[in-house]
Amino acid sequence: MKQILLLSICCLSLSLQAQSETEAIKETLNKYLRGSSYSEPETILEAFYEEADLFLYKEGEDIFLWTPQQYATAMGKREQGKYNGREGTILAVDYANNIATAKAEIYIPKANLRYIDLFLLKKLDCQWIIISKAATKSED
Repeated sequence: MKQILLLSICCLSLSLQAQSETEAIKETLNKYLRGSSYSEPETILEAFYEEADLFLYKEGEDIFLWTPQQYATAMGKREQGKYNGREGTILAVDYANNIATAKAEIYIPKANLRYIDLFLLKKLDCQWIIISKAATKSED
């Protein structure tokens, strides 16, 4: 009986830890999504490692590379704090120890555009941070 109870407690503890790590990763992703949807450069920058590489989608270019600062500056040219029509949804999160991958969909209804973003994250100083991002236009 004691062994079953102890095993149940261990399983619950591991489940709660996994849930809290997943939530922490989502919190970082939501900074990027919220910052992009409301044109908030500082919020965007909070989500990224300063030297992260952003491989963005640009029609006609195989590689379109920006820094987080370039991305945040471009997003900040819109009216800050006002919803700009970008809808971001986290589709998947997976992690192992201090690294994670994630997938999000960005939908812009006004232009009927859909993008898929893939993220690589790392836990640094007890915080999850995006160290790389790649985006593609969805053909769905």
